[in-house]
Amino acid sequence: MRRFNGHDPGLQQLRWRSDAVPVATVRPGELFEVDVPDSSSGQLSLSSDRRALERLDLDRVDAAVGPFAVEGAVPGDAVVVHLEGVDTADWGWSGVFRDFGLLRGRFDDDLVLWRRDGAAMVPVSGPLRPVPIPQRPMVGWLGVAPSSGDLGMIAPQVHGGNLDNRLHAPGASITLPVQRDGALLLVGDVHAAQGDGEVCGTGIEVPARLRLRVELRPRGAPRTVRARSPGLPAASGPYVVTEGVGADPRAAATTAVEEMIRVFGEHGVDEVEAYLLLSLAGDLRLSEVVDEPHWVVSMLFEEALLERTAATPRRPSR
Repeated sequence: MRRFNGHDPGLQQLRWRSDAVPVATVRPGELFEVDVPDSSSGQLSLSSDRRALERLDLDRVDAAVGPFAVEGAVPGDAVVVHLEGVDTADWGWSGVFRDFGLLRGRFDDDLVLWRRDGAAMVPVSGPLRPVPIPQRPMVGWLGVAPSSGDLGMIAPQVHGGNLDNRLHAPGASITLPVQRDGALLLVGDVHAAQGDGEVCGTGIEVPARLRLRVELRPRGAPRTVRARSPGLPAASGPYVVTEGVGADPRAAATTAVEEMIRVFGEHGVDEVEAYLLLSLAGDLRLSEVVDEPHWVVSMLFEEALLERTAATPRRPSR
């Protein structure tokens, strides 16, 4: 089985280009492995602190590994990427950025570092209390090249990219519409855990090794990304739910998140802790779209995890 070292900058793409030169060609049905860096592209490590965020080169963030040409792929085909395995590193990071995220402008930059402990990740520095978060790996960046042009790496497209969908987990199959000859598949941005919405802008960002198999479906291109997912684990108990209502779905989402932060506050949890935890383990859902002119967006959080967080002492002041 071939393995590709995506920690090599020569295999990383910082722009999403239709004319990128493939690093390799993979055959339909072939199983191969790709080592991918964390979403900082190796700029952060377990020795980093929040001052490292000031030095972060944002042009290097969310680099994807590849592209991999898929043998025989032409526009109008579908490439199905089967996520056969996701092996994450034993450390990771999460960040709050003043100029990024749903509540941008509200919080100063801050950094959380994580260590793996069994099947969970535990924060070892930063504003979060040392409460384990179950590890639920997912692949955040997965897509094929555009038909023309040169795109940034942050905004997703109908042919994939930075989708940050927690359903793209081990065992999932993601179907992408081919836009140009060879498809030019890119992968990256693995998370050890992430909530639906990724509201603060990060999950638990980790380096990882991916085991992938591609399938080619001639003339089978969907109009947008499709997936088959193994699903989500069941909640350990009841959810706490806050609901944003309004004509603007983004404003409704903001209301739902802000109200859940207030719920955390009623349990003695700081706002920045709450914001991070909602990004890592909360679920932001579009609950209602037909009762015009208003939408309903809900934020869900497991009550047991909220109670464990509230009962855990804070770390000493940094």
